[in-house]
Amino acid sequence: MTKSELIEHISENEKISKVRVEAGVNAIFESMAFALIKNKRIEVRGFGTFTNRQRDSRVGRNPKTGEPVQIPSKKVPFFKAGKILKEFLNQ
Repeated sequence: MTKSELIEHISENEKISKVRVEAGVNAIFESMAFALIKNKRIEVRGFGTFTNRQRDSRVGRNPKTGEPVQIPSKKVPFFKAGKILKEFLNQ
């Protein structure tokens, strides 16, 4: 499901204008992004948690030349599904 499909779905089900739903969805995603930037953990009960993970630096390969390339360490977002979501998916 894309963001626009999500907005469409919520708008139809809740009888709210797409403009208002889009503003709400954007506010939620923006708040989540800023929380992750600040290294905070986001927990949505029953759905899951979003956290940052640190990837160590490593040596990779340039796909064109095959030469080794140093890849620096970086933060990456990580999602762990909650118990209720897992149970729902496995019914």
